[in-house]
Amino acid sequence: MNLVSLGWNDFFAASLAPHAARGMSAARVAVQHRGASWVLSEHGELFAEVSGRFRHHATAPSDFPVVGDWVAIESRVDEGKGSIHAVLPRRTKFSRTAAGSATEEQILAANIDDVFIVAALSAELNLRRIERCLALAWESGANPGIVLTKADLCENVSEAIAQAQTIAHGMPIFTISSVTGDGIEPLRSHWSSGRTAVVLGPSGVGKSTLINRLCGEDIQSVQPVRASDLKGRHTTTRRELICLPSGGWIIDTPGLRELQLWDGEAGIGEIFSDVESLAMSCRFTDCQHETEPGCAVIQAVENGSLDPARLESHRKLKRELAHFERRHDARAQAGQRRHWKSVTKSLRAHHQMRGRA
Repeated sequence: MNLVSLGWNDFFAASLAPHAARGMSAARVAVQHRGASWVLSEHGELFAEVSGRFRHHATAPSDFPVVGDWVAIESRVDEGKGSIHAVLPRRTKFSRTAAGSATEEQILAANIDDVFIVAALSAELNLRRIERCLALAWESGANPGIVLTKADLCENVSEAIAQAQTIAHGMPIFTISSVTGDGIEPLRSHWSSGRTAVVLGPSGVGKSTLINRLCGEDIQSVQPVRASDLKGRHTTTRRELICLPSGGWIIDTPGLRELQLWDGEAGIGEIFSDVESLAMSCRFTDCQHETEPGCAVIQAVENGSLDPARLESHRKLKRELAHFERRHDARAQAGQRRHWKSVTKSLRAHHQMRGRA
C-alpha cells in the first residue's frame, strides 16, 4: 500500500526518522479498538496492539492511538500483526472534553484536513449546535465546513442555506440529497488522493447514507429515523477510516449526544468574529456584554444588527470554556500538591533511615 495515498508527507517522515533507525515502519490507524487497532501499512492491513512500554509510559487516554493517527510499528507481516511503539506527532486533531469527565481530553480523529458538520434539512436547523461544532472544528486545525443533508425533505432550501450562512462566515456549505443524488458531485470533488475529512453530527442526520453515496456502494449500514420525533438511531458504532473512489479518505463517527469544548478559545473567536469585533468597541475592555454602559454588543442587539440568540450562544460557550479552564487549573494544582507531598514524604523517610544508621 502506498503511504502517500494515505496522507503521508514530509512532516510525518521527519517524525518517524528516530523510530525508523530502530527498524520500525509507519502505519495509519484505520479502526480503533480498546488497546488495539487495525492499521494500514506498506505491508497491507495489520492488527496492531500497543507495546507494554507504550502502555506503561502513557499518562492519559489521549496518548493512545486514534483513527487517523500515524504510528511507528514493529511489523510481523507473516502473522498479519504488529506492535505500536509510538504515536507520531499529530498535525491536526478534533477533540472534545470526554463525556462525563471533568478535564479529560477525548480525541475523536487525528491528522484530518477537513471537518464537515452534518445537519439535516428534514427538521429546523439547530444553529446553536452547529456553532458549537464549528468552534470545535476550527480549534482542530482542519478546515471546517457545513453539509446540509436531506434537501429533498425541505420545502425551502434557499431559506435554510441563508440561515446557515449567518453563522458560517464564508465557510463552505454543501446542500445535498442522498436520495436524489443532488449536490453529491460538488462535495465528492472536494476530495483528492491522500486528503482526509471527518463527518460529525447527531444520529439520524444521514452521515452513513452520505458516505455510501460518496463511495458509490453501501459501506455503512443505515436505519430510518423515528417518525414520531425524527430522532436517529445509532447505526455507526465506531470511528473508521474509509477510502473513497477518488483516493481520499473519510472518517465516519457515531452520533455525538454531548459536545463539550476542549481548549476552544481560538475557535470561539473565529466562529463569533462578529461578536468579538463589536466587543472591541465596548467602553470597558473586560465588558461581559450584560448590563455594562457603553456596551457595543448590547447596542447591536438593540438596533437589530446582532441576533440575540447568537449573543446568548457566545455567552454560553465562553462561560463553558471559563468553567473548563478553572477545573483544569484546579486539577493541575491538585496534581502538583500530590507530587510535592510524595517528594516530601520520600525525603523525610530518607532522612529517618540515615538517622538510624
